[in-house]
Amino acid sequence: MGRLAFMLSLMLCAAPLAAQDFATLKGHGGPIMGIAVSPSGQVATGSFDNSVGLWENGMPRWLEGHAAAVTALTWGPDGTLVSGGDDFAVRVWGAAPRVLGKHQGKVAALAVSPDGRTVASGSWDGSIMIWPLEGGEGTALPAPGSGVNAVAFDGPGRLYAATMAGALLRYELGSGEAPMAIVQHGFGINRLAIGPGWIAYGAVDGGTRVLDLKTGAQIADLTLDRRPILALAFNAPSHQLAVGDGEGYIMIVDTQDWQITRDFRATRQGPVWALAFSPDGTVIHAGGLDDVAYSWPVELLDVFEPGITGARSFLRAAATMPNGERQFMRKCSICHALDPGPSRKAGPTLHGVFGRRAGTVPGYSYSDTLDGSDITWDETTIDALFDQGPDHYIPGSKMPMQVIAGVSDRADLIDYLKQATKGE
Repeated sequence: MGRLAFMLSLMLCAAPLAAQDFATLKGHGGPIMGIAVSPSGQVATGSFDNSVGLWENGMPRWLEGHAAAVTALTWGPDGTLVSGGDDFAVRVWGAAPRVLGKHQGKVAALAVSPDGRTVASGSWDGSIMIWPLEGGEGTALPAPGSGVNAVAFDGPGRLYAATMAGALLRYELGSGEAPMAIVQHGFGINRLAIGPGWIAYGAVDGGTRVLDLKTGAQIADLTLDRRPILALAFNAPSHQLAVGDGEGYIMIVDTQDWQITRDFRATRQGPVWALAFSPDGTVIHAGGLDDVAYSWPVELLDVFEPGITGARSFLRAAATMPNGERQFMRKCSICHALDPGPSRKAGPTLHGVFGRRAGTVPGYSYSDTLDGSDITWDETTIDALFDQGPDHYIPGSKMPMQVIAGVSDRADLIDYLKQATKGE
């Protein structure tokens, strides 16, 4: 049998199993920023739509509370779910959801201690906090010297942190001492994963390296010509390390011999932002620019075509759109829908926006600043919003910083919105 015929036969034989095991988790209103799997196998997803999704048989239960994108998720060993977001908050979910505390910047990293008593959070404000999960004041660790992208526990008394400045740091918790620098990488380190006796890190320049936890010596260099590394996940039962990058690939590594076993193109366009294994390591869950999370059986990755399309409106070629539409797609479409009715996007629908008072779309949870605002949206106020930026025009608004500097660009956007948002 020729090689092509053999491969076709293999794919046909595998197809029923692939169809059975492949899954999509649909319902979010924005890109998937984080994925975490509980010890019992429940999948949680965090999205740009400000929500956490808990999935059961492919159906979501929404956990609402964050005022901005959910950027980090982690489960404790007892099934406690913790989330962090662009609203600077660290939240714990369960029978009595609550805010554990807040940073002064985006929460980029979370890790629950092995004993389940505390959670570490790292922020782009350059701080690391240890929060008791049962409640109480958090404790700030000695400053890491830069924004924090990742944290990981090595036992209950030791924490590793990775920074934007490229430092891999080790904290001896309870000592009050400054952290020890284990590595100073030439570029920012984005992600960490810890296994038995080793720690792996992934960096902005694509560097993917594994170090001995005791000596700091390099065990393996898994760097490929792809950048940046945006996601790492380790599964102990199957000895697998998954690596996701900005070019849309998921690489699977056998950590017993540090060999790459699979290298799967998961997206046609755009990054892999989030990865998590099922508890037994047979399924890899991934998220990116789509508002859908994908679940692939690891053994059959080579059979599948890319699932995450990256076909987001803001990635369309500029030449295919008039300038006003292009401004909307690039600046607004990720948060706002144009059609009427409920939406799971992070912002309220813009349908009928001209002549509407700010803060009045039914069912949308506005910030205190906009709730009861006397602003009415028209050509003048929309122009001022994007000329000054939301954080200056409406201080305290949940809208992310978006400035359109060109007068003609703002005018084209307004003309486009007039037509695209007409009420009935």
